[in-house]
Amino acid sequence: MTSNPATQARLITFLQEELAIPSSAIALALRHPESETNWLPIILWQYGLINLQQLNQVFEWMETA
Repeated sequence: MTSNPATQARLITFLQEELAIPSSAIALALRHPESETNWLPIILWQYGLINLQQLNQVFEWMETA
């Protein structure tokens, strides 16, 4: 998955609508220096903002998106 604004917007929508990740958690991860689309799920997981099951769901979504 490339890191472009449209792809990142779709990922953020997925995180909010499907996994109910709060906007504040996403905003925190986006402030990270490596907040490209590919790294966003890892950053959320590293900060404890999503669990391992949710991380796997994000990876599955990313494979099909």
